[in-house]
Amino acid sequence: MNMHAMKTEPDAAAIPVTAAPVAAAPVVAMTPKQPPRAEKYIKMAKETAVRVVPPLIVLALGMLFWELVCRRAGSTLPPPSRVFKETKELIFDPFFDRGGIDKGLFWHLSASLQRVALGYSLAAVAGIALGTLVGQSVWAMRGLDPIFQVLRTIPPLAWLPLSLAAFRDGQPSAIFVIFITSIWPIIINTAVGIRNIPQDYRNVAAVVQLNPLEFFWKIMIPAAAPYIFTGLRIGIGLSWLAIVAAEMLIGGVGIGFFIWDAWNSSHISEIVLALFYVGIIGFVLDRMIAGLAKIVTRGTALN
Repeated sequence: MNMHAMKTEPDAAAIPVTAAPVAAAPVVAMTPKQPPRAEKYIKMAKETAVRVVPPLIVLALGMLFWELVCRRAGSTLPPPSRVFKETKELIFDPFFDRGGIDKGLFWHLSASLQRVALGYSLAAVAGIALGTLVGQSVWAMRGLDPIFQVLRTIPPLAWLPLSLAAFRDGQPSAIFVIFITSIWPIIINTAVGIRNIPQDYRNVAAVVQLNPLEFFWKIMIPAAAPYIFTGLRIGIGLSWLAIVAAEMLIGGVGIGFFIWDAWNSSHISEIVLALFYVGIIGFVLDRMIAGLAKIVTRGTALN
């Protein structure tokens, strides 16, 4: 082999070898593993059971105690078994209407709820307006707050004779009693909420130059909403209490009159059934306002 060729021929070992570029591995976004649908349902069932089972156990024990106590000789109150036996018609046929005041429980409850809806709605509108005035104005607070504190201590039924004298009719009198009973907690809680609006909110409103109406809807009401709904929840409970008591005196169709008529007829089992419905509806009304508060305030309403 030619020595010159050997010198000039490149050395294969000296030639650098360039590796081919390696493709980058694809990046996979890691997302949290979603629990199976069955696990979600099981979790929901457990949460529901935690809320529902304890009250049911307490209710069952209470019913058992009531049954044992009222089965004794000389007891003047009927046990649950007798209440059910004597009120089966009212339970399974609440829609009967034989004319006059001889109606099923549905019609009595419906009449009471209509009165509550009207009186409570008026109280909510007036209470929020007056509460806003008292919370926003120092002079209004000094002038009106002492009067409100005095009037709110008057028992609901004490207003009934005065309202009957003024309206000369049972229907508007009952609505007035509901109104005057439920308005005070709405006023007081609204005023507290307005007074507790952070100063930063007021400063922002001044910077963007909101007019009074815009300030009311965009700043005051949203900021005070948790307090307002607390007053509304208290007010709906007082409304339901007031109408049951007022209807016992004004007569006509209504759950309060139904209870009083059952007492006059010595139908104690019917009274017990009516009280059960009164309690259930009162609870439902409270839950409705609480649910609305949770939606409007996004969970910030006071419990």
